[in-house]
Amino acid sequence: MFFAAILRPGLVSERKIGHSRFEMSQWKRFRFILEAAGMRLLAWGVPKLSRMSCVRLANAIGELGYRLDRRGRAVALANVHCALGPGEEDGEIVRASYRNFARTMLDLFWAPALTEKHLRAHGVDAAKERAEREKRGILYISLHAGNWEWASLACGLAGAPSIAVAEHFANPAIGPIVTRLRQITGQEIIPQENSMLRMMRTVKRGGRAGFLCDLSVHPTQAATVVRVFGMEISASILHAVLAQRANALLVALHTRPQPDGSCDVRAEVIELPADLTPQQIAQRCWDHFEPTLRREPGLWMWPYKHFRYRPRGTQQPYPFYANESGAFEKLRRNEGVARQPLK
Repeated sequence: MFFAAILRPGLVSERKIGHSRFEMSQWKRFRFILEAAGMRLLAWGVPKLSRMSCVRLANAIGELGYRLDRRGRAVALANVHCALGPGEEDGEIVRASYRNFARTMLDLFWAPALTEKHLRAHGVDAAKERAEREKRGILYISLHAGNWEWASLACGLAGAPSIAVAEHFANPAIGPIVTRLRQITGQEIIPQENSMLRMMRTVKRGGRAGFLCDLSVHPTQAATVVRVFGMEISASILHAVLAQRANALLVALHTRPQPDGSCDVRAEVIELPADLTPQQIAQRCWDHFEPTLRREPGLWMWPYKHFRYRPRGTQQPYPFYANESGAFEKLRRNEGVARQPLK
């Protein structure tokens, strides 16, 4: 009945809807089994590849994704157009973004074969020594740019691992596979329940935590407004609150994948004056990362809908998917952003 509904939907009557839902549930379980089997196969097979074979495979997968993912490609092109301005190289930036994403994901599966010759960390030791000297914890922050999965692993290899919050997967069988790979150099992946409290306690005790700070957050959640490439986004404020309340040393991680399959990771301390608000801290984080994204835009995850909300009355071009939102306007007023002149 399920396949009949796909091929000839007119044959499905209302009397069969309940049965069809059961069939779809059965298919979903079967799909989850296939997904988990595929993930286990990747976790077994990818580390057996040579480093350059892994890179070539990732580039091929990224190229395929760029060609087949019409919706994601449209989002990415709109993002690049509004953020960087129109240019002939827009397509190449987006293609590079797809390749980088594929390499980052495949490199996570290749991580069991990782050694220090493949992953060179600069500045992690200095940040660790400063934190110990000042008796402070560390909050690592990074973006979905470069090889963000290896950024975390690099800190572990350098003897400064951190805790990070587990990503939620619709397929529960995938989580343990990914978690095991992310913990391979000593990191600790914690569940989302009470994660903020646990991270706060860890950092206050002189420990370390990691946070990816470039995902869009609904304005009614733990959000603030920051300007990115001249546009306003509803961004997470959790890392700013954590850094402020735990008096953490805020350390930005930059990663740059190399053609030979290796990756350079650079840790830089972001200095925070004592009088900054969480919103200002979040903005300072973005101001730190944006010049790097402008220099090497192909390393960022452009197919993601970063700019979901468009301020009312703005003359700044926004991507086609951006919409006005009452919740976003309320957040702007609360943060004092709405009183700033629109560009």
